[in-house]
Amino acid sequence: MRLPTGIGRKLFLLVMFVGAAVITAVSLGYFDSDELPPFVIERLPVVKFPSLWLLALKVHVASALVSLPLCLCLMMRGVQRRPLLHRWLGRVTGAWVMVGLVPSGAVLAFNAKGGVPVSAGFLLSGAIIAYGMVYGVLAARRRDMVAHSRAMRHVVAQMSVAVFSRAMIVGFDVLEFDPDVAYVISLWVPVLFTAAVAEAVSRRSRLSLGNFLTLVTQTMKGPYHALKPHTVLVRARSYGHSVARHGR
Repeated sequence: MRLPTGIGRKLFLLVMFVGAAVITAVSLGYFDSDELPPFVIERLPVVKFPSLWLLALKVHVASALVSLPLCLCLMMRGVQRRPLLHRWLGRVTGAWVMVGLVPSGAVLAFNAKGGVPVSAGFLLSGAIIAYGMVYGVLAARRRDMVAHSRAMRHVVAQMSVAVFSRAMIVGFDVLEFDPDVAYVISLWVPVLFTAAVAEAVSRRSRLSLGNFLTLVTQTMKGPYHALKPHTVLVRARSYGHSVARHGR
């Protein structure tokens, strides 16, 4: 069953905003200089460079708390309909992600709980975010908004891993699942699943564009007297609704 137009996007944004608020509430303890969270106390004896790791953790948490809501705002129709606002908000978000989030995440990944599999998952997710952000910015500069939209979908998809992963960890904890195995599953499943969904949505959008161009081309191949302007207009309107539906 297919959801009505716009419902899927609105539901995703609602879940992400609620998830971001919850993560913000539980992450404030990382900035308390008087008392460290249990997770930090558990990891500090294990990491090779505790001071660097602790600094990277604070930078990563602060960057995530800012960049995730900003990415979600950039997906909102009201922002997308205002090019100047969208452009400058995108620049600020890109700076937060590339200067703070990705580098600090890479530092933390090498000492991640769960060993090599978890480290590899974090590095892969960070690489997708970095590549998508750079590629998306370059695409926007050359006015290729199809490629820009596709790249930004992947960025937001990987940013959403933070919410989905925590939800899965809570679920596994309720089921009393093996914590070590649960941690690996809760990382890799969201990373791969969200990447697949972002690509599927992008492919569907490209197909909509391709269908529209094919229809117009076929119409214009006919005799001049057979070219009916109202036919092209109707098809163009249909394409416009498809674009709005798929987020371009």
